[in-house]
Amino acid sequence: MHPIDLRLAELGVTLPDAPAPAANYVPFVITGNLVHISGQISQNEGGLIKGRLGDDLAVEQGADAARRCAISLLAQLKKACGGDFSRVSKAVKLVGFVNSTPEFTDQPKVINGASDFLVAVLGEAGRHARSAVSAASLPLGVAVEIEAIFELR
Repeated sequence: MHPIDLRLAELGVTLPDAPAPAANYVPFVITGNLVHISGQISQNEGGLIKGRLGDDLAVEQGADAARRCAISLLAQLKKACGGDFSRVSKAVKLVGFVNSTPEFTDQPKVINGASDFLVAVLGEAGRHARSAVSAASLPLGVAVEIEAIFELR
């Protein structure tokens, strides 16, 4: 078993099947040695994680929603690698969108849920560049959406 799979197991995380695209786009594109993963929305076993930060969700709930996005990102990454995590070199960049009120300013704390998770799973290879921005609304009313770029070997 690859160290990434072992670390996920240690954390009690089972990757879901990579979510299928909901519209006319592909879940990931590999160009050169980079995998660009389309935005993954906040969802768990119970369905979509909806809500608006600064209104009906607390920062901790938003961070958990971002963590769930990171789990979906890793599911897409594993699919892009043909199931072989040994092809993953590092996380390059995350772009996180937070469904929030105009007054909410803790977007970085929310997206830390994904960043912290990637570092917990990938170690130093999980450290990445990042943007964390507010959105007036997100698809289907979800709390968070995150896209990512990873480097392959």
